[in-house]
Amino acid sequence: MTKATIYRIILLWLGWLLILLAFQNWLEMRVNLTGPDEVLEWTGGETYPGYQLEKKYLSATFMNAHAAWDSEYYLSIAAVGYDDHKVQAVAGDYDWQNEHFCTAGRDEDCYSLNYAFFPLYPWLTRAAATVTRVFMPASSRVAQISLAGVLISLLGTLGAMLALYALLLPALDEQGAWRAVFYLIIFPSGFFLAQVYTEGLFLGLTFGALALLQKREWGWAALLAALAAWTRPGGAILVLPMVVVWWREQSWKVDWKVAAARALAALAPVLSYGVWSLSPLGERFHLVEELYFGRGLLALRQSLEVWGQAYQFLFSGSNPQTVFYYSLEFTAVALALAGCWFMRKRAPELALYGLALTGFAFTSGSAQGMLRYVLTVPGLFALLAYWGRRPLFDRLWTLLSLLLMGLEVTLFTFNFWVA
Repeated sequence: MTKATIYRIILLWLGWLLILLAFQNWLEMRVNLTGPDEVLEWTGGETYPGYQLEKKYLSATFMNAHAAWDSEYYLSIAAVGYDDHKVQAVAGDYDWQNEHFCTAGRDEDCYSLNYAFFPLYPWLTRAAATVTRVFMPASSRVAQISLAGVLISLLGTLGAMLALYALLLPALDEQGAWRAVFYLIIFPSGFFLAQVYTEGLFLGLTFGALALLQKREWGWAALLAALAAWTRPGGAILVLPMVVVWWREQSWKVDWKVAAARALAALAPVLSYGVWSLSPLGERFHLVEELYFGRGLLALRQSLEVWGQAYQFLFSGSNPQTVFYYSLEFTAVALALAGCWFMRKRAPELALYGLALTGFAFTSGSAQGMLRYVLTVPGLFALLAYWGRRPLFDRLWTLLSLLLMGLEVTLFTFNFWVA
């Protein structure tokens, strides 16, 4: 990658973040959406007027447009730690018939919902807050951490843009790789890359690991992959493309020591995930996920049931908002799968990685969030960039994607459900 290309991507990133941050500020100045948001069966109960005011980490005035839903937990972990008594917690005997809540850090057999979230992003946010505190000494702790969280997301996004360009350059030409980068940041859910969410950091780490793997920089690829496994559960799936590349190289035929070192690097994401899983954080993660969030690994029966219900909603017409929401969810899945098919011969390891990530999210037991999860599939943006060779598609997709992103970021800014 030339210096000119790097400079160009940095300018695109800078312009994008300034426009997006300004747009969310303008929304707060001009628009006032009032809940409840009835898009899904459960969203009304968490979007009634004043609901955010009950949440310490979602009620600050500064950067509030960039913090909603799961942002609460990341900010809480960054500010206090996992056992924050100001965040909802569940008792060990909790279920949806016995809604036994408790106070984390005070009650026994009590588990904060914070434990459902991986530590690297909030830890980096806490570290960045030491810098924002210097420039915002009079601001509240929540305001300082909120800004820090957005900065970590933005820096991760810059890394993701640079890595995606390098990653897709062999499969596409320079213009194609450039289009892929542009399509990433204007994707309907691309605004999550500038919020208090893990998307920016996770994409920076995973795309970076894959780009370094492509250049056979095994040590650096292993480091980023290991960090990705402490950012989101899907980070462990990086083991698949790394093992595929290791196997295809057959370096054991030349030097078994090199082959062994590279095998260890290839297993880094699984080893990293294993260390986390055996820690108290990992044990409590699985407990909270099972007790409260109802998600799990390869929950096939539950997933088929909830996605079947979602499919029926598409044709019921009973709630147009729900029809619109699931239309985007299913379209996102279809595009991700098509992108994986597109990359099957150009870069089989990327196709396998994208397919595994999509399947991992789709079979988690919950029919929501796919519009956000597919951001992690490189083949999706490779396919769109390939189609974008035709100026007509490029213009129409840009228009459609920006309009949808504008709608989605408006909903998120006012704490309505998006993905």
